[in-house]
Amino acid sequence: MSTGLDALTKKNIDTWLTGNYDEETKAKIQQLVDEGKETELSDSFYKSLEFGTGGMRGEMGVGSNRMNKYTVGAATQGFSNYLKQSLPGKEIKVAIAHDSRNNSPFFARICADIFSANGIKVYLFSALRPTPELSFTIRHLGCDAGLVITASHNPREYNGYKAYWNDGSQVVAPHDKNIVTEVNNITSVDDINFNGNEALITFIGEEVDKEYLKTIQHNSINPDVIARQKDLKIVYSSIHGTGITLVPQALALLGFENVNVVEAQAEPNGDFPTVVYPNPEETEAMTLAVNLAKDIDADLVIATDPDADRVGAAVKNPHGEWVLLNGNQMASLIIYYLLGAWEKAGKLTGKEFVAKTIVTTEIIAKMCASKGVKCYDTLTGFKYIAAVIRELEGKEQFIGGGEESYGYLIGDAVRDKDAVASCAMIAELTAYAKDNGKSLFDFLTEMYQENNFYYEGLISLTKKGKAGAEEIQQMMANLRANLPTSVAGSEPVTVLDYKNLTSKDLKTGEITAIPEGLGMESSNVIQLILADGSKVSARPSGTEPKIKFYVSVNAPLANPADFDETLAALKAKVSSIQEDLGLK
Repeated sequence: MSTGLDALTKKNIDTWLTGNYDEETKAKIQQLVDEGKETELSDSFYKSLEFGTGGMRGEMGVGSNRMNKYTVGAATQGFSNYLKQSLPGKEIKVAIAHDSRNNSPFFARICADIFSANGIKVYLFSALRPTPELSFTIRHLGCDAGLVITASHNPREYNGYKAYWNDGSQVVAPHDKNIVTEVNNITSVDDINFNGNEALITFIGEEVDKEYLKTIQHNSINPDVIARQKDLKIVYSSIHGTGITLVPQALALLGFENVNVVEAQAEPNGDFPTVVYPNPEETEAMTLAVNLAKDIDADLVIATDPDADRVGAAVKNPHGEWVLLNGNQMASLIIYYLLGAWEKAGKLTGKEFVAKTIVTTEIIAKMCASKGVKCYDTLTGFKYIAAVIRELEGKEQFIGGGEESYGYLIGDAVRDKDAVASCAMIAELTAYAKDNGKSLFDFLTEMYQENNFYYEGLISLTKKGKAGAEEIQQMMANLRANLPTSVAGSEPVTVLDYKNLTSKDLKTGEITAIPEGLGMESSNVIQLILADGSKVSARPSGTEPKIKFYVSVNAPLANPADFDETLAALKAKVSSIQEDLGLK
């Protein structure tokens, strides 16, 4: 073996070549060794693929730092061990789903075999399904946990593993860290029991689909509007993912009869042949859908990512141009529609609430306040929104919620972001706008006229390696120690530090506590609130070598004709804030 590899990498390679791994795996490793593929060997074996607090994600291939039968197996054996420790003497039940990625069905079956080998009852979807349906299934079937094999919207080389608890939410404290500990205790392939027990594996499918779709139908507020606008021209793309299994069904169930599927992207395919990244946040991934919309003069474009938990949308503006709506805009529109509809129906009693993350647009909080509805802020990640729903269950009623990264939830039947239900609701609110002689873009403009035009910019700085990680920490330390006295001509008035959960009034020096719980715990995030209502949030990424700055600005919009001019001014203000803070 080449001497260019470090000792730990060599040791890991040797373990895989001599241990109880299958011959095909060993042959692939030996081929890399024989061909002197040091870079690939190093990347594949220099460490073990980390199982974090929500699961794991990585490139597929042989090796300790890759997604494969053995790393997925170790994760599942550790998860099994924790479930058995936590629930002694109980018949434990787990639900498993998978997306359209290469090897996803294989990994899902491996997980089913390992759980069943450990005496755990498994409900395994017989074919690919959206992640939100997995969340629903856990509660519907009374499972103790669940998992979905997916890498969400990552590039095609990746796959992943998301772990869920009995409320249908991704695992949170203390279970998340406890599962990590058990997974890390699996130190040998011999610790993994791959010998599945067929008697403990039940295949599920259409019968669960029907129950899940009923909850989406239940979310609908104005079925009479849909009946009048049943010919609303919708373009939908599943971007080769799981959405094709249920989004068209959900739209049909609500009564939409003119849904045009982007056929070139309709077939599930883990190679994602028509896109660079299978992510509806990317303009390129939406191109085919927008082109079809232009051809047929559609009213709405919607597209879901591979595991159908995020949705992107596009609509025509007054100039006849198709524009993509960002996550803040769509989250706001959904809440704007829901609040108005609940108020009109006389359903607002003072016990309703909305939840959003701290980096999501503040227009949502403003709209909630105007209707007497509580708006809870949580840390970034839908598991924190799910935690609020769990804590308030039976006391307050959840209307909906969302985050800036294209994830939304309507109602509480699911406890994760749900692109299937969101597609249905986006179609409904578009139909509502059309029923009132408006486009979805007009509806957006109306919301801004009533509540101010809110615009959000994201500045993401990549800092790779050990030096980059240290630089990010230093940037956060500097910001805490040297708060600016003026940003884009406005004075900071409040600083929120989520690391020590405090809010400081910069005028009086008064410090108050940010209550822990309800989706809130210590996190390395700082927010500056400026006198003019602008907000700047600094947050190191937990999964990438990046530090992200979220900037929110707003201004009145007196007239729809001023939309473009106001947007340009807000964008200029974000640039000014970026420059003043030296974010390059």
